[in-house]
Amino acid sequence: MTYDDILYEAEDGVGVITLNRPDRMNAWTQTMGAEICDALAVAEADDSVRAVVLTGAGDRAFCAGADLKGGEKTFGQNELQDKGPVSNRKGKWPNEISKPVIAAINGHAVGVGITLPMMCDIRFVDEEAKLQFAFVKRGIVPELGSPVTLQKVVGFQRAADLMLTGRLFLGKDAAAWGMVLEALPKAEVLPRAMEYARGFADTAPVSVGITKQLLWDGIDSDMDVSRGKETELLAWIGEKDDAKEGVMSFVEKRVPRWTMSAATDMPER
Repeated sequence: MTYDDILYEAEDGVGVITLNRPDRMNAWTQTMGAEICDALAVAEADDSVRAVVLTGAGDRAFCAGADLKGGEKTFGQNELQDKGPVSNRKGKWPNEISKPVIAAINGHAVGVGITLPMMCDIRFVDEEAKLQFAFVKRGIVPELGSPVTLQKVVGFQRAADLMLTGRLFLGKDAAAWGMVLEALPKAEVLPRAMEYARGFADTAPVSVGITKQLLWDGIDSDMDVSRGKETELLAWIGEKDDAKEGVMSFVEKRVPRWTMSAATDMPER
């Protein structure tokens, strides 16, 4: 698949999605959003891909937010209208695929440039990158579920501080607040994310997928609902080949041979 605003490639078990408008600091377009969702669906269907890394082209920004070249019409209904899928696949967001999605925030991230990583499972950031939930500075409101995810990650008061003021903060601040896993020098962000992503090679893909589902479902579930889902899913997977293989490979002191597919063997939701 050839895309206009992103690049996608798979290497060493990792699907890499690169926001590819470096001349515009990878500013967001509706086309870019549709293409990201399509590439995530491609990665989901590929059993050789065990994790996905999302990063930005160039050395200035991960994503500078929405492209404002439309002027006062930038956030009008016509401009924000869903452009539809870019292929016959049903597109998926980072939190909707069964595989871990790691954001390598290798530069400034503003507006959707930071709310998109909040939909990922793990985040690494340039320690000096400028980050900003700038929505109230543009007369609009946050999107992509970020008012929920941000407060779950950093707490209500810190989320209110960042979203209600729209102030700038740095990657190293985000690490101190637990918003990202690690803040690193810019040149180390993508290599660290790739190293982390390759670490999923020895995990059971369906187990990872179900665990990720439970984590994301837990964002808006209470403990009793979550425990009920866990019990049901544990009973389901406990009878499957990978559960048997996980035990026997440990007992026999060998590398596990996983046979289940995250693309085809996930339980129905």
